Amino acid sequence: MSWLKKLRQNFLSYLRVTDELTVRVYKGFGNSEQVVIYGHVLRLAPLPRKKYRTSFWVNTLALLRLFMVRPVGGATVRLRSQTQDIRFVAEKDGFFRLEWKPEEALAPGWHSVEVDVISTNIDEPLATGTGSFLVPNTTRFACVSDIDDTFLISHSSNLRKRLYVLFTENAYTRDPFEDVVQHYQLLAQAGTTEEHPNPFFYVSSSEWNLYDYIQTFCTRNGIPDGVFLLSQIKGLHEVWKTGQGKHMTKFARIVRILEAFPNKEFILLGDDTQEDPTIYGSLVEHFPNRIHCVYLRRIKPENEARTQDMVTKIKSAGVSCCYFKHSSEAIQHSRSIGLLTHV
Repeated sequence: MSWLKKLRQNFLSYLRVTDELTVRVYKGFGNSEQVVIYGHVLRLAPLPRKKYRTSFWVNTLALLRLFMVRPVGGATVRLRSQTQDIRFVAEKDGFFRLEWKPEEALAPGWHSVEVDVISTNIDEPLATGTGSFLVPNTTRFACVSDIDDTFLISHSSNLRKRLYVLFTENAYTRDPFEDVVQHYQLLAQAGTTEEHPNPFFYVSSSEWNLYDYIQTFCTRNGIPDGVFLLSQIKGLHEVWKTGQGKHMTKFARIVRILEAFPNKEFILLGDDTQEDPTIYGSLVEHFPNRIHCVYLRRIKPENEARTQDMVTKIKSAGVSCCYFKHSSEAIQHSRSIGLLTHV
């Protein structure tokens, strides 16, 4: 190994970044007809964070590392089972979406999966990633929630404040809104039991770069485990654009979830900082009788009038909607409409 290459390896090791071919597999979801999982193929990728400190410089470096990625476009990924060999070519940004029909009925719960990267002429894997997918319980409800400023205090409507929080804090020091964890835990058991919870899907404009960060935050704070559908990965030069994805793609992502589980009624949770009111209003319009209720957190005063108009529209369609400041109000609303009952 040349001294220059050794110096580079030492530098990457110091940053806790790997230049080995990496397959990142995110949590997916499925039913009796179809399973779908998502992931990325990367040549440069951050390693999992080991230490969480309150140091400004440590947190800043840790955040920047998440955007030190080099996607591998056009890579062939493969999911193998006993009778199936499913292959897909990753997109330009290394992103892949694998879909397949289960060989047999799958039990509710989480199922493990492995995805390989293979060359065009050799079937031996060049790299392998592990992940999981959720087959929801046969419950009445499912929940779709935004992340930033819905349960995670993010200041997403103010780029300066959002970047300041991302750079100076970490998944252990960030805060959820007061009582939001209790509300989500109650919704997980609405009309069901703790052993068979309602599924949660987290659909956000935050990038896939923040996947581990967000999952760590949710686990640490007791947010119900679920499937995350985030936005297009960004490189280091785009870190200042974090959270500024195409919000209307959220509509398409949520539609795929609704179509995958036609027998469930959905509870939608968001806020008024960006486009959640408009997106949720459109879902109510396009999927009559599929949306049980809508929750919108009141964050941005200048958006209140516009959001209130959408709340009125949602209610006129026969869907209960709560536009609230504090999660205690949302919990009271859930009780008032009989949502927080257990079987």
